[in-house]
Amino acid sequence: MNKRIFVQITLGLGLLAATTMMAHAQDALARVKAAGILKVGTETAFAPFDFIDATGEHAGFNVDAFNEVGKELGVKIAWVELPWDGVLPALEAGQFNMVAGPATITKARMERYRFLSPVAEATVAVLRRTKDDTIKAPQDIAGKTVGAGKATAQLAQLKTYSATLPRPVETREYPGFNEAYADLAAGRIAAVANSLPNIAYVASKQPAVFAVVKPPFGQKSYFGYIGTKKPDDQALLDAVQTALLKIKADGRMGKMQEKWFGTAFDTPDVAAEPSF
Repeated sequence: MNKRIFVQITLGLGLLAATTMMAHAQDALARVKAAGILKVGTETAFAPFDFIDATGEHAGFNVDAFNEVGKELGVKIAWVELPWDGVLPALEAGQFNMVAGPATITKARMERYRFLSPVAEATVAVLRRTKDDTIKAPQDIAGKTVGAGKATAQLAQLKTYSATLPRPVETREYPGFNEAYADLAAGRIAAVANSLPNIAYVASKQPAVFAVVKPPFGQKSYFGYIGTKKPDDQALLDAVQTALLKIKADGRMGKMQEKWFGTAFDTPDVAAEPSF
């Protein structure tokens, strides 16, 4: 082989190896900044956080919130949409940088994932058909069929609450809450258990069909955005956390909460250890 060509090939391979090593040496924040894109996983059947609107576009509180996060970080947001029971496994598999969701902050989840600043309350309540006056209080779901989302904290709280009632609730699990709402509207189930912000939004959009049963049941809880506990991800999550706290401090978070939930929430700045 010509010596000159051999040297060029050797230098080229060395440069490629160095570039590859530099890419691996970068943490998640550096890679996101270099690409100009933050990949966020979520589902789109959890209104008003994430849903597909009448025009077919992805809309909701999370879209607005991450648009503001993107502005603070100087990057664009790329959404990756999956059924909820596949979102957290996909995060661990590295299909995106973090999860919008958001997810209810629980002890089990905090052991496995890092939660950022809570963005809304997640206390569970009951949604019934407006014309069904047999459910006037949460305890009236005793012995009835109640729907909830598969692999959700709301389903877990429903099962816990059911154990306190004189007759157990027959729980029906759905891949998404939209299917549960459809079955409720059709009279195939008696109620749906979901977070109060979610069902209040659904009832406000269809008051002739749905009504909220108050007070909420279960333990007070919060929704938060999720990342992994991998060291590589921590600088990125720190940057997103800083952005969320800035958005909260200057009033943007409160305005978005008012827009999508009809009220602003007094949430803690840091995800504290939950009681369940």
